[in-house]
Amino acid sequence: MSALAGQHRRWWKESSVYQIYPASFQDSTGSGTGDLKGIISRVDYLKDLGVEIVWLSPIFESPQIDMGYDISNYTKIHPPYGDVSDVDILKDKLHERGMKLVLDLVMNHTSDQHEWFKESRKSKDNPYRDWYVWKPAKYDADGNRQPPNNWQAHFQGSVWEYDETTDEYYLHLFCKEQPDLNWENPAVRDKVHEVMRFWLDRGIDGFRMDVINFISKDQAFPDSDKTVLPGTEHYACGPRLHEYLKEIGDILQEYDAFSVGEMPCVHDDQEFIRAVAADRGELSMIFHFELMDVDHGSRGKFSPGSWKLSDLKAITDKWQQFMINNDGWNALYLENHDQPRAISRYMHDDPEHRVASAKLLASFLGFQSGTPFIYQGQEIGMTNVPKDWGMEEYKDIDCVEHWKLFKDTTDAATLESLKHEYQRKSRDNARTPMQWDATSNSGFTTGNNPWMRVNDNYPEINAASQVNDPESVFRCYRTVLDTRKAHMDIFIYGDFELVDAANEKVFAYKRTAADGDAALVICNFAAESVEWKMPSKAREVLVSPNGRSLADLEGEVIQLAPCESLVVIL
Repeated sequence: MSALAGQHRRWWKESSVYQIYPASFQDSTGSGTGDLKGIISRVDYLKDLGVEIVWLSPIFESPQIDMGYDISNYTKIHPPYGDVSDVDILKDKLHERGMKLVLDLVMNHTSDQHEWFKESRKSKDNPYRDWYVWKPAKYDADGNRQPPNNWQAHFQGSVWEYDETTDEYYLHLFCKEQPDLNWENPAVRDKVHEVMRFWLDRGIDGFRMDVINFISKDQAFPDSDKTVLPGTEHYACGPRLHEYLKEIGDILQEYDAFSVGEMPCVHDDQEFIRAVAADRGELSMIFHFELMDVDHGSRGKFSPGSWKLSDLKAITDKWQQFMINNDGWNALYLENHDQPRAISRYMHDDPEHRVASAKLLASFLGFQSGTPFIYQGQEIGMTNVPKDWGMEEYKDIDCVEHWKLFKDTTDAATLESLKHEYQRKSRDNARTPMQWDATSNSGFTTGNNPWMRVNDNYPEINAASQVNDPESVFRCYRTVLDTRKAHMDIFIYGDFELVDAANEKVFAYKRTAADGDAALVICNFAAESVEWKMPSKAREVLVSPNGRSLADLEGEVIQLAPCESLVVIL
């Protein structure tokens, strides 16, 4: 279905989303950990940026083994963050300003400290036993106990943890403290629906759904023959996934609520369309991972990988065309709490090119077809952690557990290579505290001990220096978001077409509305000047961080400055 045939119009297509990682956003107490009152104190900053939806990473009660993605109670707030009344106040403050609040729903798994799991592990006949996935051991020829299959967890090791109390293994696709719920059990799904309604009835506007495509497993639990993340082929989009998503979608539609599903490890594109096509009634949009995997090596995330601009173009064009032609919808993102900073990953974070790189990424992302997601700090151009930080500064369980596998058994050269990959790709890069100003600890906390070290570059990169500066990265993001909405028929509901696809320095694309109005987005990804031929004459300059006017675009060939971006009406 081409956009020219008419896209379904929805409020969430016309919105933009700002993601907050609560522990790292704003501390209001001096404890060193961000909290809900801190977020409440910054709602006017979010309004000034121009976003319409605020998504909070998990705020629920949790032992924090995986930074809140291990939930022990879905209706209580993690005490250091505040309580339910703070959520109500935040929701009301956002609603007063015309914004919406979205929560992170993590229900593929719980914490092992959840009362459901505490009951489940007590005995095989406990009423909560089949709320989780339990299996008996296998035994080899020598009588040694073995896990039920060879699946590997996302945070290293087997997905199976032996529990002596009942002499069985339970399934955990992530760490052993995150046992997977058994969605085959109708009582589990009823409880999921109850949790959703609890928050929707309080006025929450929707959910981001964590690894939602993992909730249905092949009930035969067969061995895997994959070498990287074995087992994913048996639970990433399992046999009953869309049945479960339709049940969720029915509830969301009752409330006209927003939803975005995280869907990693999927290799059949039709699964995405089944989840988000307008006539399916499942989810609003999904996060795919192809752009996030572009720099992964043959042995996974922490092995060296390389990419060319043509790779980025091919992936972007694929997803733009795929969603437009199938009446689906893209969640547009370059950063989140699980990914490194986009400037460091896709562009140039050195002092000379950092600001231009950040502004380029704003236009590159914001004018594509889909709903743009901005992760905290992205709007001011925050970067990866410094290269000279030691391993003691890294907190992320994914990175730390990976390091433990090698630190005592591997040669020095390999260890240095791993440290290089951690600095490039660790989730810690996104989790350093928000850089508010140039005061101690970047204004994130009044205390002396932030839960994670603040990036050393906060005196140069901070919000206070940018919000009133018309030439700042922050103001560029505001301009992009405003322009996107001012030309909605082009940038939200228009078609997408790559321009000069073979060029390895310039990423250009054209957006065309149903009435023929069109815009051109030009992004020079190179840290050098590039001559580029305009495909047609520009009629109006919409966004130009370099301050170009139409007079600068009179010639057939233009000279693009390093990392320059430019958006024009044709």
